[in-house]
This record gives sequence, C-alpha cells and structure tokens, in this order.
Amino acid sequence: MTKRVLISDNAIKIIDQLREKHGELMFHQSGGCCDGSSPMCFPKGELMLNGNDVKLGTVHGCEFYMSKDQFEYWKHTQLTVDIITGRGSSFSLEIPLGLRFVIKSRLYSEEEREHLAPVEYAAD
Repeated sequence: MTKRVLISDNAIKIIDQLREKHGELMFHQSGGCCDGSSPMCFPKGELMLNGNDVKLGTVHGCEFYMSKDQFEYWKHTQLTVDIITGRGSSFSLEIPLGLRFVIKSRLYSEEEREHLAPVEYAAD
C-alpha cells in the first residue's frame, strides 16, 4: 500500500519535543491563504473536524488531515511533512520554537497510484 503522507527524520524530532509538552498531536492543512496552506500541528482534538476534512494517514503517531478542497489539488502527490527554520504566522505548535512545518511533494508513479492507501472523511 502506498502511503499518502510521510515525515522526515527532522520533523520526527520536533514532534517528539512537542508531544512531551502537549500530549497527543494532530496535523491539519486547510489550504487557506498564506500559512493556511502549510501543515499545522495542534494538540489532538483541539481542531474541530467535519465532513470537509480528509484523513490522509498517520505520521509518527499523528493523524494528518487536509481540507477536501485542498485534497483535490494534492491527491496526485505523495506528501512529506518536513521542518524548516523560520517563524510562520499560524497557530501551529512549532512556531514559538522558531520553526515551521512544511510540505514537500512528488507525483506518484503509475504503480504507486494503483496501490494508494484509502482516505477517510471526518464525520460531521
């Protein structure tokens, strides 16, 4: 099964650090303007999800959701959550550390597309 979302080793280290302070975590990428199009990390359950949110999978024990509209643009690509230096302007938990999560992407191969992991839609 081809995973839809992966995570870098550097991002794993930051998630471990954030989890110590905040407990279980989740990611959401809304597709809004500016930093809304970056993946945002929240304590699990802090962000209210509904039928407009798609669960792409789990990265390092964190569920990863994306708005349905944004998913339509990204569904042909495998996403990798990474971390870079620099403050974003979102409510994501890593921002006070002077870091920000980013998405790197690549197109699936034909074979990978045939074996994509299914997505789940969040309940209303």
